[in-house]
Amino acid sequence: MLVVTLGLAAVGFGLLVAALTTGSVIWAWACIIVCVLGAVLLLASALAMRQDTEDAQSRPGGKHAKH
Repeated sequence: MLVVTLGLAAVGFGLLVAALTTGSVIWAWACIIVCVLGAVLLLASALAMRQDTEDAQSRPGGKHAKH
């Protein structure tokens, strides 16, 4: 999911450059939408990673327990 977030950041930057060079508000709104999507994905990824870490630590033996 982090790779997708990085891709969205690159697309957002491209849309920002397009908005600034053309002076079009539509490109600016597209940049905002793409950046918000990237931020939501980044937040979701961070929360999922945090939840996985908490689950691993709550198991007996921690995250290095042998199964």
